[in-house]
Amino acid sequence: MPESRKRKKDAYTPPTTRASKEPVNFESPRWLPITMVALWVIGLTWIVLWYLVPIPFLEDLGAWNIVIGFGFISVGFVLATKWR
Repeated sequence: MPESRKRKKDAYTPPTTRASKEPVNFESPRWLPITMVALWVIGLTWIVLWYLVPIPFLEDLGAWNIVIGFGFISVGFVLATKWR
C-alpha cells in the first residue's frame, strides 16, 4: 500500500519575550513591614492597657476599646497582604 506524502512543518518561532520590556518590581516599600508590626503592637498594647491600667479616657470608651484595638490589628493584617 502506498504511503501518503509527509507534510512539512513550519519552522518554530518562539513567542516574543519580555526581555525588551522593563522588569516588574515585586518588592514592597521599606516602610511597610515596619508599619505593619507597629500597628500590631499598638493594637495589642491598646487592649492590654484597657484591661490592666485605669486610664480615664480609656475607661470612658468602654467596650469600644476592643474595636479600636482590633481595628489597629486588622489594618496591620491588611498591610501584611501587601508585603512581598
